[in-house]
Amino acid sequence: MKTADAIDRAKAEGRRAFIGYLPACYPDLATSVEAAVQLAENGADIIEIGAPYSDPVMDGPVIQQATTEALGNGFRIAELFEVVRQVTERTEAAVVVMIYYNLIDRMGAEEFARSLAEAGGAGAITPDLIPDEAADWMAATEKYGLDRIFLAAPTSSPQRLHRIAADSRGFVYGVSLMGVTGKRAAVSDAAERVVEGTKAAGAERVCVGLGVSTREHVEEIGRYADGVIVGSALVAALRDGGPEAVGTLTAELTGRSS
Repeated sequence: MKTADAIDRAKAEGRRAFIGYLPACYPDLATSVEAAVQLAENGADIIEIGAPYSDPVMDGPVIQQATTEALGNGFRIAELFEVVRQVTERTEAAVVVMIYYNLIDRMGAEEFARSLAEAGGAGAITPDLIPDEAADWMAATEKYGLDRIFLAAPTSSPQRLHRIAADSRGFVYGVSLMGVTGKRAAVSDAAERVVEGTKAAGAERVCVGLGVSTREHVEEIGRYADGVIVGSALVAALRDGGPEAVGTLTAELTGRSS
């Protein structure tokens, strides 16, 4: 399933899409797959599988700790595709990867896109890549029919937002605040401005992440965004309680549990 289809399906059901992030191979490959399955079974429409990376400039301490552990256990990029393949086979969610572009570039944009498509992946979020520098990646994603998801930030100029809106496929990832990921007491009011600006620039779907950790956050963002992205809170649940805890938290965040 493509991300646009997952978002549109949620909208047709009168709700906003729920997007959950988990790192590949944390604490190991099998457990990361089980946690992702729990995400899907408890209401996630789109699942982000993060590729552990040694210089994760956007990741907060919870995700950094998890990805550092995965790297220490010998994570290899081939395992990312295996996680995607297994999660795609076992769920109906759209599955994307969250990956720093250096990892794609190291493998080669076309080879990475081919491998991701063969694994059943819907596309990729590339937090450190801007459209102006993405010619190879855009060509590869077009060739293999993958969504390419760029980030729009509170500091993005109107000109940059137009480029992001034009070149993204699936949805635009709206950053709710500047800085790294993590749980926060309140969601930045910049999130709504990012959505408004990106939509005005021509984006059809904008989903918001960074700092989302409670049902109240999800409901607040759902008033203006097409989807809500949760990462650090889910990774902390996996760390503290395993896949079952991920399922329990997902049910709370999606409103499936009372």
